[in-house]
Amino acid sequence: MPFLGRKREEHLRPVLRQQELDPNVGPTRPARLLHTSPGSRPEAFGPVEWGLLVAVSFMWGSSFLFIAIGVDSFAPGVVAFARLSLGAGTLALFPRARTRVEAEDWRRVAALGVLWMAVPFVLFPLAEQRISSALAGMLNGAVPLFSALFAAILLKKLPGRGQAAGLVLGFVGVVAIASPAVGESSFTAVGVLLILLAVFLYGISFNLAVPLQQRYGALPVLLRAQLVALAAVTPVAAVQLPQSQWSWPSALAMLPLGVFGTGVALVAMTNLAGRAGAARGSIAIYFLPLVAVILGVIFRDETIAALSLVGTALVLGGAWLTSRKEPSA
Repeated sequence: MPFLGRKREEHLRPVLRQQELDPNVGPTRPARLLHTSPGSRPEAFGPVEWGLLVAVSFMWGSSFLFIAIGVDSFAPGVVAFARLSLGAGTLALFPRARTRVEAEDWRRVAALGVLWMAVPFVLFPLAEQRISSALAGMLNGAVPLFSALFAAILLKKLPGRGQAAGLVLGFVGVVAIASPAVGESSFTAVGVLLILLAVFLYGISFNLAVPLQQRYGALPVLLRAQLVALAAVTPVAAVQLPQSQWSWPSALAMLPLGVFGTGVALVAMTNLAGRAGAARGSIAIYFLPLVAVILGVIFRDETIAALSLVGTALVLGGAWLTSRKEPSA
C-alpha cells in the first residue's frame, strides 16, 4: 500500500526537471534548508490517500505499545538503534530505495534523519520511562497542529477555514480519546517536555519531507535519512548498552516497531505528505490514540470510556474536514 504513489511520483519528474531548467516555473532546489512545498494533489482525499492514512494509523498507533514493552528491558538508545537498524534493513530490500539523490539535497536528507528520526526516536523511549504510552500518544496528537503552523510559516499561506477547523476538531478528539487513560496514569513534567520536543521536531520534519518526496519518491530519501539517524544514535546505544538486559518480549517488540513502525509506516507517511501536503497529511496522527485504545481492549482487556467514543467521532469529523479539497489561492 505505501508504494501506490509511485506512478504519481514518476509523472511528476518531467515537471520537476522543467522547474530546474526554467527559472520562471520555480526552483526545486531552494538555498534554504528549511523549505516545504504544497502537496501535489490538493483535491479531496481519494482511495490512495485514505489507504495511506489507515496504514500509518495502525502501524504508528501500535508503536507506543511496542516502545513501552521495549523499555522494560532495553535502554532508550538501544530501542532507537534496534528500530532504525530494522527499518533501514527493510527499506534496503527495495531496489528503488537505492535511486541516486543529488548531492545538493543531502543536507536536507541529513536534517530529516536527525530531526525526524535520531532525536525523537530516543526522546520517546526516554519519555515512556516516565509517563504512560496513552499520555505519550495524546501529546503526539499535537503533531498536525505543529505541521500546519510550520507549513503556514514556510509557505506564507494559512490553511483554509475548513482545514483549520478540522485540525482543531481533531485535536480536541485526541484529547477526549486519551483523557480517561491519562487520568489513571502517573505524570511527570520531564516526560511531557520530552514528548513535546519530539512533536515540535516532527512538525518541522513533515514539511521538510514534502519537496524531497516529490522529487525522489519516499524510498531513496528515507533510506538515506535512516542511515544518517542510525549513525547518530549508535554512540548513544553503545553507551547505554550496559544498562540493558536481554528479554524475549522486548526483543520481539522491536520487530514490528522496526519493520513496520520505522520502515513501512515512514514510507506511507512520506508519500501521504507529498501528495496531500504536510498539514493535511499529518492528520493520520489523530488516529493513533484510537488505535492504542483498540489494542488495549483486544490485548489488555481494557474498557472504552464514553468520552473516548465521543473523541473518536470528533477525530473522524476533523479528518473529514481536513481531507476536503484545498481552497484556491
